This record gives sequence, structure tokens and C-alpha cells, in this order.
Amino acid sequence: MWLSNSSVGRKVVMSVTGIALVLFLTFHMAMNITALFSEEGYNMICEFLGANWYAVAATSALAVLFIIHIIYAFWLQVQNRRARGSERYAVTNTPKMVEWSSQNMLALGIIVLAGLGLHLVNFWSKMMLPELLHKAGMHDVDITYAANGVYHIRETFSNPIFVALYIVWLGALLFHLTHGFWSSMQSLGWNNKVWINRWKCISNIYSWVIVLGFASVVIVFFLQSLCGAC
Repeated sequence: MWLSNSSVGRKVVMSVTGIALVLFLTFHMAMNITALFSEEGYNMICEFLGANWYAVAATSALAVLFIIHIIYAFWLQVQNRRARGSERYAVTNTPKMVEWSSQNMLALGIIVLAGLGLHLVNFWSKMMLPELLHKAGMHDVDITYAANGVYHIRETFSNPIFVALYIVWLGALLFHLTHGFWSSMQSLGWNNKVWINRWKCISNIYSWVIVLGFASVVIVFFLQSLCGAC
């Protein structure tokens, strides 16, 4: 099959899944920012999503997209290493036009993956998972705070260790997105000199907006916890 047998096809799969994940990040960031302006509104969104069928279906689809994205990322990395062969051991000067992020996309992706694991432990395992288990008949599972997203945000970001880990995660996500976004457009054919420069600009701005949106929630709730401790 073309999407798996050719290098171009694999890059297309990476691009499409990557863009889908960026759209999810946009929604998730917008949802999180709601907590800064209306805690009640944020909890209403959490309750609306919860473990309802549409939220579970969307989560399952995202998981599939993410797994495909990871598999193809490693696949392309192995392919590139094989293509370079012994040349990868030679001492070379990296061209100035080659971005640092493009040279470290796999490492950045691994950090993003680790951060996602942390995020699932801090939020998904305490919100959607208990509701799913409760609906499955495990009525001894505590769902008191399952739909209280603000409670979990406060609990997580009152811990400076988690704050530091999330900032590192968001930093890696920023570099991953700034290169990955425009690179995806290039793989999909938007690679003429005019549009590729435009996509690089859009990529940088869009990535900063997403990451600063997430970071603002982390920092604001951390500062609130410090003020509350005074």
C-alpha cells in the first residue's frame, strides 16, 4: 500500500495524523483556558464530556491517531538511518538552514510522549477512567471529583515538581510543533517558496499560542496556590 510502502506515503500519514492532533490540542487549550475565567464553566465542560459515548469515542480515535503517529515517526527514523548508512558516523557540519528542532524531532517526541503519560496519570486516570469503571459496574470506585476538573488542576499545579515537569513538557511540545506543523504542510504539497515561508510563520505563531495557553493555566494556578499558602 502506498501509504506504508513509500517514504512519501509515510510522511503523508505523519502529516495528517499530526494535523489532527494539533486540532485536538487547540480544542484542549481553549477548554483549559476557560478555567481561568470561569471555574464553574470549566467544570460544566468536564461534566458534559465525562465518560459519555462521544467523549469516549473521541478519546479512542485520538489514541489511535497518536499511536499511528508514533509508529510512523519511529519507522521514518529507522528508514532515514538506513538510508544514511555509515555516513551518519561521519563528522559533518549541520547546515545553518537546518533547524535544531528538525534535527531532534524524535527526542522531542519522546519527551512529549512522556509528558502525555504524566498528564494521563494526573487527569484522565482521575476523571474519565473512574467514570468508565463506575459505568462498568464497579460502584465502589470514588467518582466524587471525577467531573471536577478545577479540583484536579489545583491539586496538580500546587505541586512545584509537577509545574516544572509540565513546563519542560510544554517546551518540548513548542519545538516539536514549530517544526512539525510547517513540515506537515510541506509533505502535503504546500512546498513552493512563497507558501512554505508563510506556513513557517503561521506555524511559529500558532505553536506559541497553543503552548502559552496551556502554560498560562499551569502558572496561574501555581501562583494561586502560593498566594493561598501565604
